[in-house]
Amino acid sequence: MKIELRPELEALIKQDVERGPYKSVDEFVEQAVSLLHEQEAWLAEQGSEIRAKIEEGYAAAKRGELVDSSEVRSRLEEKKRAWLSEDR
Repeated sequence: MKIELRPELEALIKQDVERGPYKSVDEFVEQAVSLLHEQEAWLAEQGSEIRAKIEEGYAAAKRGELVDSSEVRSRLEEKKRAWLSEDR
C-alpha cells in the first residue's frame, strides 16, 4: 500500500521517529492506526451517553441553570483531589 502525505505531516512523523519514541515510520503508523481504532471504538460505545449528557446540559442551559466557570473549576479540582487520594 502506498500512502502519500503532505510534506508537513511527513516532517512531523520523521521528527517523532528521530527523537526516539518509535523505531520506524511503520511503527509510528501502526501505533497511530491502533489509537485511532481505539478512539473510534470508545466513541461508538460511549456515543449515546455523550449525546445524552450534551442534551441534558443544553436543556439545563435553556432553563437558565448555568454554572459559573469558577464553580466548575472548583468542582473539578475537588474531584481531582479525591481521585488522587484514592489512587495513593
